[in-house]
Amino acid sequence: MGKGFPTAQDAEAAFYEAFETGDLEAMMNVWAEDEEIVCVHPGEARLVGYEQVRRSYAEMFKDRPRLQVHLGNQVCVQGVLLAVHSVYEHILVAGETKARPPILATNVYTRTGTGWRMLMHHASADPVRRADPLVEMLKILH
Repeated sequence: MGKGFPTAQDAEAAFYEAFETGDLEAMMNVWAEDEEIVCVHPGEARLVGYEQVRRSYAEMFKDRPRLQVHLGNQVCVQGVLLAVHSVYEHILVAGETKARPPILATNVYTRTGTGWRMLMHHASADPVRRADPLVEMLKILH
């Protein structure tokens, strides 16, 4: 059984470090060893359970270039046993010159007997914001 982290913020830092380096063992040490964990990668199906999540990261980390992840617009809500972090992931891929659009992510952590571990990671593309005359009109009316 993996060891947890002193804070949810420490667990999040370890999650993104493992993501940047493609270190599967470090990544899975962040996750709770539970069959109820949930992971949704952008544009992909929901994965439930430790083995499905592990397989997805193993596949993702195969022959992948190194990444840099910068977090922005962080909003964190925390109680005694649960922490929810909403972040923008700004991902830079080694060798690419053009920045990719940010990813919106929600990370949920739980405090276990050994420390904080990840329960859920849900990432999706930032929705395209279009100028819609009806929406603009409703903003004025509301």
